[in-house]
Amino acid sequence: MVEGLRVQKKARTRREIAEAAFELFAADGFDQVSVAAVARRAQVSEATVFNYFRTKEDLVFDPLDAYESGLVEAVRDRPAGTSVAVALGAYLARRSGLLGSDDPAARARLVAANRMVASSPHLLARERQIYEEHARALADALAREVGTDPHDIRPMVVATALIGVQRALVDFVRGQVMSGRAGPELARRVARQTERALALLDAGLANYPGPAAG
Repeated sequence: MVEGLRVQKKARTRREIAEAAFELFAADGFDQVSVAAVARRAQVSEATVFNYFRTKEDLVFDPLDAYESGLVEAVRDRPAGTSVAVALGAYLARRSGLLGSDDPAARARLVAANRMVASSPHLLARERQIYEEHARALADALAREVGTDPHDIRPMVVATALIGVQRALVDFVRGQVMSGRAGPELARRVARQTERALALLDAGLANYPGPAAG
């Protein structure tokens, strides 16, 4: 019981810190807000903020990091006989529900989050780093799956393509949101682009894994 309450308290503190950070970053810009300011808003110490988030950027990208980790797991743990493109498509479909929301608060938050990232060189750099980290993780998983030798570049090529689809869709959503599109219209546009991207990917990976090249 005590351990359960402790876990709940930590989860609540983490949410409160992240929410305080989002409010400040959305209002004043990520680069203009210090971690000390976030700590004051959340009514915790600066050290406590760093106990929950390794870096200032993680205050923004903690959800994206989990999202990308889930993408890697979806491809790595896909059922036998399922292509990597189909596994990616299924994962994206499961996680795209919020894009079509008509809730004004959810739409406002989506706009604020995208503006926040687009206006910060530090956040854009961290976003690129996250993509690269997960491409490497996915390449490692694919290499173990097919038992390729360490000199076979195909796992990294495939992983880069998969993460590239996700990256392109994020950029597409950001552009659409910044142009004022949201709700069902945005969801339909994203669905069309996703279908096109996955069809292209599936065609290109039709023979993967296949025999290793010499």
